[in-house]
Amino acid sequence: MKDALGSVQSVLVLGGSSDIGGAIVRSLVADRTQKVILAARDPDALGPVAGELRTAGAQVESVPFDAAETAAHADLIDSVFDDHGDIDLVLVSFGVLGKQAELLEDPAAAAESVQVNFTGATAALLAVARRMRRQGHGTIVVLSSVAGERARRSNFVYGSAKAGLDAFAQGLADELAPAGIDVIVVRPGMVRTKMTAGMDPVPLTTTAEAVAEDVVAAIRKGGSRTVWSPRMLRYVMTALRLLPRPIFRRLDL
Repeated sequence: MKDALGSVQSVLVLGGSSDIGGAIVRSLVADRTQKVILAARDPDALGPVAGELRTAGAQVESVPFDAAETAAHADLIDSVFDDHGDIDLVLVSFGVLGKQAELLEDPAAAAESVQVNFTGATAALLAVARRMRRQGHGTIVVLSSVAGERARRSNFVYGSAKAGLDAFAQGLADELAPAGIDVIVVRPGMVRTKMTAGMDPVPLTTTAEAVAEDVVAAIRKGGSRTVWSPRMLRYVMTALRLLPRPIFRRLDL
């Protein structure tokens, strides 16, 4: 349960190696979160992050999690909830970007990308929702993307998967609202992380720490909501979404 000041006490991070996920967890631990479970494909690689969080005062455990292995998600979620009791917050922060030009030439790789970004997240979210219903409370944070707001020529494989994830998470929020479970959907723009290393920055490019600040503020407010990071992206993407397709196609996006 959250403490008397509204801070979550325990968090499960699905995608523990994510730069944005790591920034969010560091902010949460600084805000009195006591228990962190990091789930990632290679738990051994989480040593530096886990060590940093322990130094900050948190209890940390690392567990194996492969987003593409959807059949195993329910067992992992059940194991974490069974071992640790109530989990106040589950952060879904995994994903792969990929290179659009390569995905266009490799349908299997494109399908694998969608498997991770959408199908894997769907399986994990439903498993989490089932356990949070049982415990009667909780918050789910889903890292979506502005790329899902309108598919763009430069990254429509990634964008279409994020569009599906975003729609699913919004629907899940409506489904879980009567049970008192919050779902926060986060739509960051381009973020300086290892996933975007080597890419040219675009206007409103932000940092993982700035996204974390926006997310933690939303968690403290409570309720299901959509978080744009930075906030100006809400207006930029609304304008792009409303552009007629012939004009949209001429843009270098």
